[in-house]
Amino acid sequence: MNGQNRKDITAGTEVTIVLKEDQRTGKLTRGVVKDILTNSSFHPHGIKVRLTDGQIGRVHEILKPN
Repeated sequence: MNGQNRKDITAGTEVTIVLKEDQRTGKLTRGVVKDILTNSSFHPHGIKVRLTDGQIGRVHEILKPN
């Protein structure tokens, strides 16, 4: 599942994100969602989230829905 729809993501969801500094390379970071930062219901580049370890990025893929 891609991370473009806000309704698919909740706190505790395991995801892969693209950090701002990794946008050019496309390197993915895996983690668990702590906060959802995007207010709109859809974003073409992925919903922006904060992981439990504090990293912020756009959701690339939802691994385990909560």
